[in-house]
Amino acid sequence: MPANAQVLIEKIQALPPDRMAEVEDFVDFLAAKTRRLAALDRLLAIAPALEAAGVPPMSEDEIQAEVDAVRAERRQRRSSLAHRS
Repeated sequence: MPANAQVLIEKIQALPPDRMAEVEDFVDFLAAKTRRLAALDRLLAIAPALEAAGVPPMSEDEIQAEVDAVRAERRQRRSSLAHRS
């Protein structure tokens, strides 16, 4: 483990529990942001191929419906995991 990572871990361990929770939330936020950016990069990489194949672009309503469906699935999955704990 790099030395700076160990220093960060020690600083986090010195925080009170409520601040640790904030750090955890922030790390989760950063991870989600990284995943979203990676997904956008993948989408942009295939966009020319989709256009060349004649796939019609999605409307804003279709995009929102997809986003809503994924979010609902994630909420359901989190809820299922929480009930198992």
